[in-house]
Amino acid sequence: MAQPLQPPTPIDGLPTPERWHAMAVIIMGIAVAVLDGTIVNLALPGIAQELNASASEAIWVVNAYQIAVLVVMLPLASLGDLVGYRRVYLVGMAVFTLSSLAATFANSLGTLIAARALQGLGAAGIMSVNAALVRLTYPSAQLGRGMAINSMVVATSSVAGPSVAAAILSVASWPWLFALNVPLGILVLVLGYRSLPFNRVAAAAGHRLSVVDVVLNVLMFSLIFLGADRLGVRDPTGQGGQSGAWAILLAGLAVGFVYVRRQRTQAVPLFPIDLLRIPVFALSMGTSVAAFAAQMLAYIALPFLLLGAYGRSHIEAGLLITAWPLAIVVMAPIAGRLIGKYPDGLLGGIGLAMMAAGLALLAALPSNPANADIVWRMALCGLGFGLFQSPNNHTIVTSPPAHRSGAASGMLGTARLTGQTLGAVMLAAIFSVWSAHGDGRGPTLALVLAACCAGLAGVCSLLRLKTPAPGHATHGAGG
Repeated sequence: MAQPLQPPTPIDGLPTPERWHAMAVIIMGIAVAVLDGTIVNLALPGIAQELNASASEAIWVVNAYQIAVLVVMLPLASLGDLVGYRRVYLVGMAVFTLSSLAATFANSLGTLIAARALQGLGAAGIMSVNAALVRLTYPSAQLGRGMAINSMVVATSSVAGPSVAAAILSVASWPWLFALNVPLGILVLVLGYRSLPFNRVAAAAGHRLSVVDVVLNVLMFSLIFLGADRLGVRDPTGQGGQSGAWAILLAGLAVGFVYVRRQRTQAVPLFPIDLLRIPVFALSMGTSVAAFAAQMLAYIALPFLLLGAYGRSHIEAGLLITAWPLAIVVMAPIAGRLIGKYPDGLLGGIGLAMMAAGLALLAALPSNPANADIVWRMALCGLGFGLFQSPNNHTIVTSPPAHRSGAASGMLGTARLTGQTLGAVMLAAIFSVWSAHGDGRGPTLALVLAACCAGLAGVCSLLRLKTPAPGHATHGAGG
């Protein structure tokens, strides 16, 4: 495919104020894409009632979005390396905006699910090249700050969905959850066309996008997601549902085996096993998956613990949990300034140790804790997560060569979604054995498992201290 014309911009990042204009577009796009992954959860009962659907059917309003994002993230990232990150981003935002309009006027569950799937495809276009655009926007000496801002927006958006939804639903009906995306999407498209940077490094020789590889990628991720999702749900009819879930999961793993073997013969693989051969990149991916699994375990388990075992109201529980994302907001700029002064692996290891300690302390709370005891533990988790995320993302984005920035960006998003899915499935499995309600045993065990996942992530991060970074990582954002 033809490469976009080289723009008349500096090699190493954009100058100010162009940098701030581009970053504003990047932030708005990633915020709305991540937010829409969870913003619908609170409205599901109302959607099911209005569209005459069951709860199990309505959950596909969420699943359709998540699966669509996951299965095309890597193909779109690879496409960004070929035709330009800004082009993939802008087309993704256009699809996201149009599908949001379709979701607004959906009058049946099937129509809404289809619109949400298209919305997920558009969001994947935004997420897949998000970090690659940050790398192009900031000079290498300041890339840590750019990644810190980006990481803070992703982290806060991923947990802000219920709060934003509650605010909108308090004054409007559920279609407005999607309608508000339309003017915002148009604004991002107009500003992005003017300010987003072009690719500055040509795609690698032999790089192409194969239809067979794309199909195998879609099949692998969708089957594994569906199988894992069904395994986490107790089957009231017996073992049949579990057997079916295992069959789907094993089919996904079989497709994955064929897919990865095929990728090993590719000069520039769609599933970037060439990047996973870079030890520091592979360890950073493991760190990210385990950390996001820990975060998802905690985020879903904590409301059950606060509402059920501790008797807090919904408002009280929401305010207590808010201490976590607020702490991320506080720590993110600090972490950004520390990048480059201290090794990313060390910063991530310290942050994840803090997070693991906070999760363990939350699990060890007494039966009637004071709000202050809950808040400082939440804050410790958030501070630790904020210290880990930006340095880890910095390593993922900068350790590959510049012409593979899209693939690295896609893997960053894939690791986050994989970790979150894994955390949700592990929690569902725990709740299928130990009740989510009552004495809080199920949520407490989930927090213990979350602390273990955070500890594992910390070990992966610290192992990077013994792993030299590849020489091309020092080339910075400009390549």
